[in-house]
Amino acid sequence: MIESLENAKEELKRIDHLIYVTLKYTRTVDVLLSVVERMVNSYEFLIESLTKKAISLGTNSEELTNPIAKANFVLAQYSTKLIQENINKYLLFRKLRRATYNKENEFRRHVTMIATVEEKEVRVNIDTITEDFHKLRKILEFVEKEIK
Repeated sequence: MIESLENAKEELKRIDHLIYVTLKYTRTVDVLLSVVERMVNSYEFLIESLTKKAISLGTNSEELTNPIAKANFVLAQYSTKLIQENINKYLLFRKLRRATYNKENEFRRHVTMIATVEEKEVRVNIDTITEDFHKLRKILEFVEKEIK
């Protein structure tokens, strides 16, 4: 539990650096994709922590190995709005990192990655990814309180 939480914190530090340092100087879609990948990793560590916590309390005796199954298990265990929004964002990011995308305004302030996920257009830019980063921080704080 705690090891997964620490790994999530480390990923959060890397995301912070990517957003506030790397994107400032290297405004490319590749950096945005790197941020998305790190966010997926961080969410997976947080979901792992919550899953282990619920299993240790005796909620479920079977071991979950699939990331999607773990996410759905966490959704079933924690019905708060914060958890639901973040799990849905995690599932979107998982799909987004595999989707084909187009680049817009690369090397400029409004660099945007445009991808089609489930027949919807998803636009990722510096502002949206920063907002998602702050939501990820909030769920990290929530999970930290749950674990300790």
